[in-house]
Amino acid sequence: MNALNIKRGASSHSAYELRNRYEERLERHVLAVIVDNESGVLARVIGLFSGRGYNIDSLTVAEIDRDGHRSRITVVTTGTPAVIEQIKAQLDRMVPVHDVHDLTVEGPSVERELALIKVAGTGEKRVEALRTADIFRAKVVDTTLESFVFEITGTSEKVDAFCDLMRPLGLTEVARTGVAAIARGN
Repeated sequence: MNALNIKRGASSHSAYELRNRYEERLERHVLAVIVDNESGVLARVIGLFSGRGYNIDSLTVAEIDRDGHRSRITVVTTGTPAVIEQIKAQLDRMVPVHDVHDLTVEGPSVERELALIKVAGTGEKRVEALRTADIFRAKVVDTTLESFVFEITGTSEKVDAFCDLMRPLGLTEVARTGVAAIARGN
């Protein structure tokens, strides 16, 4: 070590090693954002994420109060605790935003996702697809001689698991709504 490092009390660790040692863990958070239901609001909220390089894992939006002209945006994102706090603060400062809730930290919540899954197959694969759907409580919402369309509701992990099992049975198409979430209790 040279005199400068000894004087400052520096160790022989590189800057990369120190950064990795102190990096915070990435966390998944579900944010519920109540906004004015007007043109351009969704684009502004999403622009906040893309402009700062934040990723959106899931996004749903729908009107929740027709008389009050309010919509609810549910965003699933991943980041360090500091990044999540920054996202919430920046959302809270936006003019069309009325309320921001981090359902992940505010207490117990319920999350669900809906998916429509098309599986094409005949013979034993078709029978196995029906058995698997029954186990997952997926409903057949359309059928032809060559395919089924299943509707499944549950956590994102449940939908992922169902899709994984349907792939070798002939999964051809998936349409997912994204996460809808709400706090439990009062």
